[in-house]
Amino acid sequence: MEPHASALEDAVRRAVGAVSDPELRRPLAELGMLRDIAVDRGRARVGIALTIVGCPAAERIASDVRAAAASVSGVDDVELEIGVMSPAERRDLTERLRKGRPARQMPFGPDSLTRVIAVTSGKGGVGKSTLTANLAVALAARGLSVGLVDADVHGFSIPGLLGLVDAEGAVPQPTRLDDLMLPPIAYDVKVISIGMFLQSRAGDAPVGAVAWRGPMLHRTVTQFLTDVFFGDLDVLLLDMPPGTGDIAISVGQLLPHADVIVVTTPQSAAADVAVRSGLVARQTGQRVIGVVENMAALTLPDGTVMDLFGSGGGLRVAETLSDAAHDVPLLASVPLSPALRADADDGRPVVIAHPDDPSAQQIDALAAILAAQPRGLARRSLPFSAG
Repeated sequence: MEPHASALEDAVRRAVGAVSDPELRRPLAELGMLRDIAVDRGRARVGIALTIVGCPAAERIASDVRAAAASVSGVDDVELEIGVMSPAERRDLTERLRKGRPARQMPFGPDSLTRVIAVTSGKGGVGKSTLTANLAVALAARGLSVGLVDADVHGFSIPGLLGLVDAEGAVPQPTRLDDLMLPPIAYDVKVISIGMFLQSRAGDAPVGAVAWRGPMLHRTVTQFLTDVFFGDLDVLLLDMPPGTGDIAISVGQLLPHADVIVVTTPQSAAADVAVRSGLVARQTGQRVIGVVENMAALTLPDGTVMDLFGSGGGLRVAETLSDAAHDVPLLASVPLSPALRADADDGRPVVIAHPDDPSAQQIDALAAILAAQPRGLARRSLPFSAG
């Protein structure tokens, strides 16, 4: 062994161990993915073990590991050996990821420090999903760890809105690590949707339809919340289906401590039914924290204002849901925006693609409000002990 080889090997191990797995967002050393590392005459031989055969992040991990090893002074060449974890190693990893929590146990219960926010509406077509996708990205851009559950099972659109669709119209499936699912990540948001599990047809044809009744819907939402490994989240957003049907009831049962944002358009027809979604959420114990008015008045280049869907609906919903015990504010009024529509069609959040657009500014201001609000600690056990 050449002089100082041991120190050089330690340096390579530290550099490679600090590489982050792109799906788990943890260092390789912490995940137990490092194997033998040796350095001989400037040539580093590095062994790593992927979590599963056919790991979709294999190429990126290999590239990052090579770059990390090559960055160590004294290393001129890198030889990479890639293996796969044994079943026992994977079991140990999944147990460590759960932090002792039994399989299929709800990680977002009342004691969790993750803030859960369900975004709902009374009717479809009010832009709820587009708002939710952009809000998730805006929160992540502020440095928060964000997860997004596309609970709109019949009308799922979150993968497309976040660009998780390839040229053939296919959506990436979550990587399965034993009984855990690792969600795809877009714009630093961890995303899960039923659209990731349906077979896409060739060309521009849509993915298969979902024709499920209540029990199947309940089981799907439960699996999204228990079997998907989101890691430590600051915020978990749920894009709810419109109305007050089976999924709204299931989420109310599974996450009675969740906060709720009600989305409406300015017109009376949307505002009147939006109130119902807020009332049903409150009946399950959830807290309505505010209203967002979407498709509000658009200021044209000549300065004139076009209120295509009327005005005042958002404020009317907020006032109706407010009473002596509940103050429900109008959190944002997002104007009609050609950029918001075009970016959504292209799978790009407007808050990233056109941050100066009035719609993006309103959504970012909403993210700022939510990021500044303290997490509710009601019904949560705090880690204090008697002295």
